[in-house]
Amino acid sequence: MDKPDTHAPSAPRRFRYFDIVMASFVAVLLLSNVIGAAKLSTVAGFTFGAGILFFPISYVIGDVLTEVYGYAKARRVIWVGFAALIFMAFMSWVVVAMPPAESWDGQEAYESVFGQVPRIVLASIMAFWAGEFVNSYVLARMKIWTKGKALWSRTIGSTVFGQAVDSAIFYPVAFLGVWETRDVLIVMVTNWLLKVVWEAVLTPVTYAVVGKLKAAEGVELFDTDTDFSPFATTGKDA
Repeated sequence: MDKPDTHAPSAPRRFRYFDIVMASFVAVLLLSNVIGAAKLSTVAGFTFGAGILFFPISYVIGDVLTEVYGYAKARRVIWVGFAALIFMAFMSWVVVAMPPAESWDGQEAYESVFGQVPRIVLASIMAFWAGEFVNSYVLARMKIWTKGKALWSRTIGSTVFGQAVDSAIFYPVAFLGVWETRDVLIVMVTNWLLKVVWEAVLTPVTYAVVGKLKAAEGVELFDTDTDFSPFATTGKDA
């Protein structure tokens, strides 16, 4: 087997599984926002948005993207996910606003699921964008600091910061002034902790996926000279 590259390649290279990982990321992101966000569930006396069970998977995939393919590739995927969220919100608004046929009586149910509150949509998009970039940045930096060892410290550490930013933006923007301030803070902290715990629980899965992808792609990237601006469009593997 060829020796893996230890630095970002000088010219863009084609990866065998990058497109699949990107598609998985966007699919989980959209489905967790549409299907999961539409339902509240109560388990053992604890009420939460059902999407929290699956949305953290997008962070796991984000960790895999940065760890295996580098920050520049992850940046591209984050922007694709960002655009997909905007289009989903726009499509939902258009379809809900269209007049229903006289023979169709599902408009009320349809609106209850897809009639998203603009404030919550804005909060979700802002939180995703900022949280994912923080997550990817922290992981890429920690990979350099740890010399590529202790993957668990990077995946959990990046999630601690990324999900903190996500929650700190989403809940105040979406619900401050609608809920009691105390409730906003409690839900914000509780959901942040749950997402971090989920990341920790999924650590063995992350290890397995990262190991297989690195072996399949024959690469070990370190973002030693990467432009970490979210808006950079040039550079290695950008």
